[in-house]
Amino acid sequence: DAGISAKDMEHRPAFQQMLEDMRMGKINYIVAYKLDRVTKSVRDLEILISDLEKHNLIFKKEEKIILNKYGRARLNFLKENRKAEYTIMFINGTLNKHLKEIQETALQRDEGIIAQLKEKNNLTEEMKNTDQLYWVGMMNNFRNTAEEIVLNELIYI
Repeated sequence: DAGISAKDMEHRPAFQQMLEDMRMGKINYIVAYKLDRVTKSVRDLEILISDLEKHNLIFKKEEKIILNKYGRARLNFLKENRKAEYTIMFINGTLNKHLKEIQETALQRDEGIIAQLKEKNNLTEEMKNTDQLYWVGMMNNFRNTAEEIVLNELIYI
């Protein structure tokens, strides 16, 4: 119900139609990205949960995570380029787990590539104090290189 408040379920025609479709067995899932978008009334929520249980449907709760740049990039890539995968993970409740794994792996890979590049180019922490401009320039290059590799290996696949 676009533009209609979630303060109660009674005055939401599209929501009521969805519930009727659920009762008639026409739908298998009800997906909401936030519980307060379903209803803000505790009483209505209790009624809804009871109704869902009668029809063998349940709310699934995913672990709440904070996305870093890699997690956000992967989420946007899935939404725009892998819509079926995104929808399946969203419905199955595995999207956040996937995003968390990707962003953790991406950060580890990013840090590993930077460490390798520093070692290969003999860039030491001591150089940060003796030739700061050179050190910062090289580190920026390493970060950009590592990010490009991570995006191509883990995010945009």
